[in-house]
Amino acid sequence: MRYIASYLLAVLGGNDNPTIADLKKILDSVGIELDKERADKIIGELKGKKIDEVIAQGNTKLASMPSGGAVAVASAGSAAPAASAAPAAEEKKEEKKEESEESDEDMGFGLFD
Repeated sequence: MRYIASYLLAVLGGNDNPTIADLKKILDSVGIELDKERADKIIGELKGKKIDEVIAQGNTKLASMPSGGAVAVASAGSAAPAASAAPAAEEKKEEKKEESEESDEDMGFGLFD
């Protein structure tokens, strides 16, 4: 990420085709040693490409990926099992709460005391 970030900083600074020397100068300014292989790869992959187009292509790829935030919707036929699962979930929450209190007592102090 540091090489991509330094490449983007160079582009934002007005350099449309940053070189390894440009990346090195940016990374040296914050005390990071340049890895020539990684810098070569970034320069090679982005050479001759407009950074705005690369970012736009990446955004379209990210938009098509599932993010894992989907929520299961219960149908009318599965309402009974879902209702019976609710008390079990409450019991688990209570058990976890008790465990955390016990662990605080065993240590003799709390995290935020």
